[in-house]
Amino acid sequence: MKRRNFIQSAAATGGFLACYGVIDRANAAPVRITAPVVDKLTIQAVVDTNHDIFISGAQAPNVGVERVRSPASFDGNTLQSQWGLSLHLVSSKGAETRQYLLDYGFTPDVLANNLKLLKIDPARFDAIILSHGHLDHLGGLVGFLKANRDRMRDDLRLYVGGEDAFCHRVQQQPDGTFAAYGVLDRRDLKALRVQPVLSEVPITIEGHAFTTGIIPRVSVERVLPNTFVVFGEKDGVGCETIKYADHHFTEEELSGKPVPDQHWHEHATCFNLGDRGLVVITSCGHGGIVNTVRRAQEVTGVEKIHALVGGFHLAPAPIDYLKTVMAEVKTLPIDHLIPMHCSGSNFIDLAKQEMPEKLILCTTGSKFTFNA
Repeated sequence: MKRRNFIQSAAATGGFLACYGVIDRANAAPVRITAPVVDKLTIQAVVDTNHDIFISGAQAPNVGVERVRSPASFDGNTLQSQWGLSLHLVSSKGAETRQYLLDYGFTPDVLANNLKLLKIDPARFDAIILSHGHLDHLGGLVGFLKANRDRMRDDLRLYVGGEDAFCHRVQQQPDGTFAAYGVLDRRDLKALRVQPVLSEVPITIEGHAFTTGIIPRVSVERVLPNTFVVFGEKDGVGCETIKYADHHFTEEELSGKPVPDQHWHEHATCFNLGDRGLVVITSCGHGGIVNTVRRAQEVTGVEKIHALVGGFHLAPAPIDYLKTVMAEVKTLPIDHLIPMHCSGSNFIDLAKQEMPEKLILCTTGSKFTFNA
């Protein structure tokens, strides 16, 4: 059976746990899943880029908004913020509840501090999720696991988008050299008894959530400059290029030299909230937030988007490009827009002008509750 046909067949039967390459990067295979329907979802920003105790507590239609105010209630401690993102997700379907941690911020100490102050118990997590292989999203992961693994479920799974989540990332310096920007070491996961689940097609997560899988690039959006990626392994750490024998990467990309990162492995985490529609969580959305929404619509057949949440990676966007993306966003059937992390004050300022009735601001500790 040809690889493309195998992947399409696997997608139709509930998802392909990747140990091979993936489909064409610009046009991911048309797949459809039956997205689980949940009755309720809460999203709490455990770590975000800032903590504003004076942020508005105004409520939005059909969304419960809770803010963390004075740090006095934390016995002399306070929530900490940093360049990064971590979200606690709790969904319910009838009497059944699921909890997830999506991304882990830049450092484990900030994540541990905030989990403790927000009274979030890692022992209750049903699964953990990593959106993509950037240090500001994976930096706290191993330290978090070392501190909590013995209290967590034995068969703990880490859901990631694809093999290139394990690649080395580097940042180009002003002098043209490259500095390391983190890598997810699968040996750490093995030592901590965490099973990575790789899928570049959509799959469900513990019966409540689902992933978009690879994000096709179908809109005007492009990946804005960010990190470079190095394909291959160094001293046993990195992504395994043998799995790319019939893959979407070019000869240049597989040469071992840093190349601009296109984030083909990045996926979004989503929930189907009954008649309200989808809640789409982009985390960073390097492949484009419009592309991400359209992928979620495509794979579920659900057009309505109750909320688009997360990092939108538009902080570095030139104004003309930003306005073009905003025009596309305005055409989508979105009820609520909740930008976080790398979305950028430029995007928020424009959203205040163009979509003020849909915009809900976030800060570290903010909790949003959605009911079907």
